[in-house]
Amino acid sequence: MRILFFTEISDPGVGSSVRLMYQHARVLRREGHEVAVVSTVRDANEATETVIDGTRVFRLHSDYPLRFRAWVSLHNRAIDGPLARILEEFRPDVVHAHLVHTHLGYHALEQAKAAGARVVFTAHDVMVFCYQKLTCFHGGEAAGGRAWDVTARLSKCIPCQRFRFRPGRNRRIHQVLEQAVDRFLVVSDALGEVLRANGIRVDATLHNAIEPLANLPDPAEVLAFRERLGLGDARVMAMGGRLHEQKGVGKLLEMLALLAPEFPDLKLLVMGKRDIYEREFRPQAQRLGVAERVVSTGWLDGETLQLAYAAADVFVTPSICFDTFGLVNLEAMQHQKPVVATEFGGSKEVVLDGVTGFIANPFQVADYAERLARLLRDPDLRREMGERGYQRLYEFFTIEHYARACMAQYEAALAGASRPG
Repeated sequence: MRILFFTEISDPGVGSSVRLMYQHARVLRREGHEVAVVSTVRDANEATETVIDGTRVFRLHSDYPLRFRAWVSLHNRAIDGPLARILEEFRPDVVHAHLVHTHLGYHALEQAKAAGARVVFTAHDVMVFCYQKLTCFHGGEAAGGRAWDVTARLSKCIPCQRFRFRPGRNRRIHQVLEQAVDRFLVVSDALGEVLRANGIRVDATLHNAIEPLANLPDPAEVLAFRERLGLGDARVMAMGGRLHEQKGVGKLLEMLALLAPEFPDLKLLVMGKRDIYEREFRPQAQRLGVAERVVSTGWLDGETLQLAYAAADVFVTPSICFDTFGLVNLEAMQHQKPVVATEFGGSKEVVLDGVTGFIANPFQVADYAERLARLLRDPDLRREMGERGYQRLYEFFTIEHYARACMAQYEAALAGASRPG
């Protein structure tokens, strides 16, 4: 089978969906399939064909002011010609689109369909109906995060987007999805529920996955890593990924302040870009009196990232946006770490509350902090939950599980079936 992936980003070090795609591509190649990727770059000099992680990648140039995304993303004409040539040369049986909502554009799905490919689309987020990350659904502080309003409508979207609001955007996207996409997939049941509430057909849930490490870091190396960061024998909470208020960084700092009196040795390991932490969150940490407890590592990848996971006692994902899946949860579970995750989105399909960690509402800061405290107090509970999480990862969330489920969807698309099997 010839499979062509669509994604906005070609760097596997940026974004969980991109890492997943390259890991999936490796499995497909091992099984004898031909695989390539269509991606985009902002610099015209980088718009070349290359090989990344063993996969052929076509990088197309697209650069425009993002305030026009609601218009350009429907049909990015800069992509038309180059994409047509790739489709003619590669002649894919299946196009599997992961990210198209900025530079590739939704018309690319129509091009793929017109070229004779079956089109499979995986929604990793809510942007097929929302202009951003669905930050409005829970009602915020005023509602304690307890509201549930997930449908797009003019009274919400126009005040939110103002001059960026594009009449007819969602209607056009829905039309493309209905006419050009053979199988529409989501990464969590929670995401599927929200998309269906906005009138979008969902065919199946395929949870994200990871390719487990052949070997976990050596304990001596982990100890040396802790010493280098000044962690010593401290109890360590960790969070990682994109540092943004919507990822709950500010809420976690509030929790750290609540936990500090009981745990004088407690540290928070922030695995993300240091300049963002320093600019946007360190002032809050200083106001709360916990700045000296925060260790900002900067952006990590490779072996250093694995050492950071291994150095933590508890992993935290306190997002206050709709967090559709959270691949970092699986990466922490790989290291046998209990996870305390947000109740907003798909984390509860990965982290079993009271079994492999806890699920909590980050707006309820004291309640969330108490779940962290239970783990920080009890090393046996940390170990037990971490081991169960590790077992759950291997049972349900490996890249081999994902690849088999994807192949069933590809075969269903090729057969024109409504459901695989």
